[in-house]
Amino acid sequence: MRLLHLDDPARRRPDPDFSHDDDRVSFADGYPLLLTSGASLDALNALVAEGRHAAEAPLPMTRFRPNAVVEGAPAWAEDGWRRIRIGAAEFRVAKGCARCVLTTVDPETAAKGREPMATLARHRRFDGKVWFGVNLIPDDPGAEITVGDPVEVLDAVDPACGPPR
Repeated sequence: MRLLHLDDPARRRPDPDFSHDDDRVSFADGYPLLLTSGASLDALNALVAEGRHAAEAPLPMTRFRPNAVVEGAPAWAEDGWRRIRIGAAEFRVAKGCARCVLTTVDPETAAKGREPMATLARHRRFDGKVWFGVNLIPDDPGAEITVGDPVEVLDAVDPACGPPR
């Protein structure tokens, strides 16, 4: 175990190409929150089950380490979202989440596989990267969200264009 301390929580900025000057992130990888959808995972699992590595299906949501999982939206709808509200907190969708090889490691067993990267590479490749989920930046820092909060899409574009970049 390692104990970490961030001496200045205002030090780290998300990628300036996708954030405002006053946006900050602390221990999160690149953005304050990662949102995925249950329907997108279901669609991905259906594609994995049809592919060369079908034995690895179904993949659990824990492979993607989201902070928020939305239910009730169509698969990949989050690709088109630009602003959302979860409960009383509003968020900007900064960009889609380009996925790394860590998603191929089962968090329960540490077993390594080929999925979801192999299937994402065939079906969700944009700009030479594979995508699953979207990164959020809160417009109301300090606002709380809870399990079961309603999600409202405030601004969106056609998700067929792929995830925001």
